[in-house]
Amino acid sequence: MEKSGITVIGGGLAGCEAAYQISRLGVKATVYEMKPHRFSPAHTNPDLAELVCSNSLRSTSLENAVGLLKEEMRKMGSLVIRAADQTQVPAGGALAVDREKFSRMITEEISSAPGITLVREEISQLQAKGLVIIATGPLTSDQLAAEIQKITGEEYLYFYDATSPIIHAESINREKVFPASRYDKGGDDYLNCPFSREQYYQLIEAIRIARKVPYRDFEKSLTFAGCQPIEILAAKGVDTLAFGCMKPVGLIDPKTGAQPFAVVQLRPENREKSMYSMVGFQTKLTHPEQVRIFRLIPGLEEAEFARLGNLHRNTFINSPRLLIPTLQLKTNPRVFFAGQITGVEGYVESTAIGLLAGITAARIAQDRNPLLPPPTTALGSLLNHLIKSSPLNFQPMNINWALFPPLSTSARGKSKYRLLTERALRDLESWGEKIHAGARD
Repeated sequence: MEKSGITVIGGGLAGCEAAYQISRLGVKATVYEMKPHRFSPAHTNPDLAELVCSNSLRSTSLENAVGLLKEEMRKMGSLVIRAADQTQVPAGGALAVDREKFSRMITEEISSAPGITLVREEISQLQAKGLVIIATGPLTSDQLAAEIQKITGEEYLYFYDATSPIIHAESINREKVFPASRYDKGGDDYLNCPFSREQYYQLIEAIRIARKVPYRDFEKSLTFAGCQPIEILAAKGVDTLAFGCMKPVGLIDPKTGAQPFAVVQLRPENREKSMYSMVGFQTKLTHPEQVRIFRLIPGLEEAEFARLGNLHRNTFINSPRLLIPTLQLKTNPRVFFAGQITGVEGYVESTAIGLLAGITAARIAQDRNPLLPPPTTALGSLLNHLIKSSPLNFQPMNINWALFPPLSTSARGKSKYRLLTERALRDLESWGEKIHAGARD
């Protein structure tokens, strides 16, 4: 191991991935995690890499940009993706995990990895020297946030993310729901609560007039478009949810032989399927209102909730203005940023930036030239979003095909996605060989 180690602040997905990649490349890493001495408003598990909003890492298909991103990370030896693969629960065409086993596995790996020291301590100030990766995520503590503001010289941007309720499986009425995945893809992994037209509009009206938790003065009601609370969506129009998370397309109720007017999908939270989360039902309704309204859903009349929905702060920096392509701060290059705080959205994307920060910081610690991923890869496209977006209106974003450089051909649809995937994996292979060759030097 190198004598000069790297400090990683934050034991979430990005911080754990960064530390693991640093260790793989022969450099020491010290991970600081404030749990269990202090928990953020959204965290309850003392283990590392706790999943808060959902237990899904989204699509596994290579025709989907996030599926390609996971495959690239798999080929680069990602700890988080390996843990997800080994703790997977049925979820159709998505990679969903048993969140407790997932976090426990990553905690054990980080605790036992050669060259990684785990320190359970809150960091409120940066040390005066040495390389440091800030991977504190969207719930960075106020003390450290103030410290980061000093070194960035920039105001933070804020938005707020909502979490979906989780239901105890035994309280679901199996006589009213039916198991199925859309278009029969992936088996009967989801439970589906079917709605008639009348039932749907009754639910929408209940949501629209329900009591909401009021925003505090310092809160800005800016929510990431892919995770907006259902009450905000319902307020946009009575049919918005029917064309969104409640769309019935690809689902046939075996009891009627017909497609329902709308559905609420329930996704397994663990391998035992003892808990299910409500897909797309992030909310800021008061807890009593959630219980009352969600029991209007067919099959959930007597639902018992393991967790109700909530809304919490997400914080990110203006990366195009603050960072260089190596994820280092322009004004202080010994400081790296990683994860969701950089302005990516989603578990997979946050982990991917942690992977890149770890690899790059390790190479710099070894006095090697940093090797950035090709822009044609999902990893490179995501990095370009952070570095090359306009700083005037920078907003968090998931990986998507629009971020990739165009093809030289005029292919469209699935053919286009297949060609983009083939090009990405081909270019990733040569980049990965250079990275791994460096680890063996």
